[in-house]
Amino acid sequence: MEKLKRMIFLSLLVSLGLALSIIESFLPVPFIAPGAKLGLSNMVILVTLVVFGFKEALIVGILKSLLFTLVTGSVSSLFYSLTGTVFSSIAMFIVYLYFSKFFSLIGVSIFGAVAHNTAQVLVASLIMNNFKIFSYLPILLLISLFTGYFTGLASIFISKNLKKNFQPRCEINKI
Repeated sequence: MEKLKRMIFLSLLVSLGLALSIIESFLPVPFIAPGAKLGLSNMVILVTLVVFGFKEALIVGILKSLLFTLVTGSVSSLFYSLTGTVFSSIAMFIVYLYFSKFFSLIGVSIFGAVAHNTAQVLVASLIMNNFKIFSYLPILLLISLFTGYFTGLASIFISKNLKKNFQPRCEINKI
């Protein structure tokens, strides 16, 4: 029964991540940087990392990216989304596991946002065969500080409540 409960909840997290991605795609972003987003679905990945572990967080992120591509029909976004998700998940896992003495979930989230944006700029530069696009990265990194902060703050509250119902799998369970 516990395994079924976990599977159902992970499925709900994928659905929530997808719903947040769809909602976010309709929001007008008043940033100077085109393509900058709030990263609401990354909150789901961070919460999954804290409550269930790295493997589950990566699976939730990848499934969310694949389903978003199927729902929107935007195949080009798949490369950006998958790369950003994988880089972000790895960065958040490393910071959460090895540096949680120094960083709260807000810091972990900021590192994830920075990794996500860096990966997406890398993909864009490879697709366009133009590395000058990296000049756009400082603006995105500045935005990452703010979006990562709010995503991390929300993740703290969500994770605390979810930990009451699920046994965390990561070795470090501090928030």
